Amino acid sequence: MAERLTPGDVAPGFTLKDEAGKDVSLADFQGRNTIVYFYPAASTPGCAKEACDFRDTLASLQAAGYDVIGISPDPVSALTKFAQEEQLTFPLLSDEDHAVADAYAAWGEKKNYGRTYMGLIRSTIVVDAEGRVALAQYNVRATGHVAKLRRDLKLDK
Repeated sequence: MAERLTPGDVAPGFTLKDEAGKDVSLADFQGRNTIVYFYPAASTPGCAKEACDFRDTLASLQAAGYDVIGISPDPVSALTKFAQEEQLTFPLLSDEDHAVADAYAAWGEKKNYGRTYMGLIRSTIVVDAEGRVALAQYNVRATGHVAKLRRDLKLDK
């Protein structure tokens, strides 16, 4: 497992398929701030809540100079369904082999009901216009996370 990213680190580059099967790279967002958030599973209640919070604040995030990318270990077909169900208007990327999640330290040991296993750690990394980490948050909660992120980015005044 990679070490957790910290502000100032160069954000690991990636190219993954989006919900439409099209290649999307972090380099596509160079020159803009990009919120890269990792979520465990499409079409689950917590992940839907978080995605809808991003959807509902997307216009104001973009107006403040931030794009949003969601990444999960789901196959493209699951992302297509999730994007349609929740009317999501930002890229959802498929990281089935969790290589990108590994590079961002968003894949690791989890515990649930006394069981330990490897899985996706709900995380958000803000990448600045130069491709460096501006903010790294790990083990975030699905509910209320977008509001907290907006406060941390000083977007709500």
